[in-house]
Amino acid sequence: MKIAIIVREKTMERCTGKGCFRAFNNREDSFSDYGEDTELVSFMNDGGDFDYKIQKLIDLGVDTVHLSTCIRGKNENYEEMAEKLSEHFNIIGYTHGNAEGRSRSAVILHKK
Repeated sequence: MKIAIIVREKTMERCTGKGCFRAFNNREDSFSDYGEDTELVSFMNDGGDFDYKIQKLIDLGVDTVHLSTCIRGKNENYEEMAEKLSEHFNIIGYTHGNAEGRSRSAVILHKK
């Protein structure tokens, strides 16, 4: 299985991605159901030409996209982004921490 993580562009100005990578490497939090054969093929931000990035993820054969915990917490268009991405991928709406979150629960969608 191939997965991608999309993080919040503004957060990446000060974030190293440590929480997302720790959770993936340790197969914890949103990655707890993945086996060793799961491959992280993309770690990108939500800025720029998003449609171009979606096409690149399709070209890479990505099955599932994880929206980072920072997107869930700080992007007002979180649900709309998840819906758009679900046209092509399964969506897990967080990376690390609790699926419930402080202000909203994680969106989990199956590819349409």
